[in-house]
Amino acid sequence: MKTTICTIALSLPVLLLGAMDAMTAENKMSGDVMGQAQSLIDFSEADRSQWYVVNDGVMGGFSESDIRKTSRQTAVFSGDLSLENNGGFASVRATVGTRDLSAHSGLEIRVRGDGRTYQLRLRSNEGFDGIAYRSYFETREGEWLEISLPFSEFVPTFRGRTLSDQPALDRSRIQQVAFMLADKNPGTFSLEIDYVRSDGGSDTIAP
Repeated sequence: MKTTICTIALSLPVLLLGAMDAMTAENKMSGDVMGQAQSLIDFSEADRSQWYVVNDGVMGGFSESDIRKTSRQTAVFSGDLSLENNGGFASVRATVGTRDLSAHSGLEIRVRGDGRTYQLRLRSNEGFDGIAYRSYFETREGEWLEISLPFSEFVPTFRGRTLSDQPALDRSRIQQVAFMLADKNPGTFSLEIDYVRSDGGSDTIAP
């Protein structure tokens, strides 16, 4: 299956780079079974996630990024981070239907990075702009890591600012998942992603 990718810039047309059937109610997944992990992203043939590229061009920056599926059923988020013209972030975002993860305490990801610190972001709506919930994770250059990200560590943010007056993440309706780099270090980057899934209902897993 071809990974679907879109590039988004504010006030510019959306460039569709692939075709994808619209999500329907049949895609809605239930997370009410304690102890059973639920896959959000895995890049298998059955993975129907639709990906968008959202870089700092929305605010005049020059960062570039892309996400490409590999023959190993992983995907590589890579590009070049630029701080010019008030820029400084690169990201890719996927729609995942509506996922009820209220029976789970967090997410597990498996990634191979370049030593930089990335963000995993969640949204409980289908909007392009608005509040996202962010959690940081560190990588080690060239090493595969399994990382646990408790929902309690996802904090509400809006355009780079942490918000203190917003409720906790609504884990009963996760609709978007994003990877972002915004570590203020210009240059090339690469993050290979194996999967994003809910935990099995336990508190954490060991990396």
